[in-house]
Amino acid sequence: MFKFITRQHFLVNLLIALALLFGIVFIFLSLLDIITKHNEYTEVPSVVNKDLNTAIQALEAKGFKVEIQDSSWNPDVAPLIVMRQSPEPGQTVKANRLIFLTVNKSQPPLVDMPNLVGFSFRNAMLFINQIGLKLGDTLRKADIAKDAVLGQFYQGRSIAPGTRIFTGSTISFVLGSGLGENDFEVPDMYGLTYAEAKTLLQGMGLNIGAILPDPDVKDTMNGYVYRQNPNSITFLPDGSKQVNRMREGQSLDIWLSTDKRERLFTPDMDSVIVKDDENNKDN
Repeated sequence: MFKFITRQHFLVNLLIALALLFGIVFIFLSLLDIITKHNEYTEVPSVVNKDLNTAIQALEAKGFKVEIQDSSWNPDVAPLIVMRQSPEPGQTVKANRLIFLTVNKSQPPLVDMPNLVGFSFRNAMLFINQIGLKLGDTLRKADIAKDAVLGQFYQGRSIAPGTRIFTGSTISFVLGSGLGENDFEVPDMYGLTYAEAKTLLQGMGLNIGAILPDPDVKDTMNGYVYRQNPNSITFLPDGSKQVNRMREGQSLDIWLSTDKRERLFTPDMDSVIVKDDENNKDN
């Protein structure tokens, strides 16, 4: 068996096999250096403050690969602008290195509009600043709640709580200015619809306070006023009538029914005789 192994042709074949093996390993290692660009380094260019497409083209032209790692929102930076990069500019890295970018979002994030009606102006301001909204124009309206938010508006329209709007949007307020100097006779609104009563009060600088519809009233706007507080007149003990007055900014409560009723004043103003058109019963 030993003689067989030491035969010349076997040794030649073994040497050839070893030579081929070493040749393959050498070629592989040489190609590995070429593939990985061993000892080839490139300086990372700065793409911060460039738009995303320009940044990608600049990095790929240098042989880098690009990946967007994160995005955030900065209202002072244009959309899709590179805000950060890793590795940082000026570092020397392999030419095929992956460069991570953080860009400004294409649009601001959405927030839920809070209900700020009833808040003081100061607290409302703190709230909108915390969620990234801006203050627009403020209007004043005569109201006993001075400097309180009476209404909130977005793009000229009343905005309901919970409405989704972009961060950085501008919100306007209507604020109470306290009671005005002017006073008026309390208007008699019996028989008016809610819509008519609201228009009348707004024209006088007065506000609607509590709205108390009967259980069967489904459409408040078309409900009829059959009671109000304060009343337009008060009966005095001697039987005479006193015309009541209100100052600009005060509120008036109303009661609504589905049908138009006839009202009769009585000396006892805690109870108002109301004639129902259908059953003619006194309430």
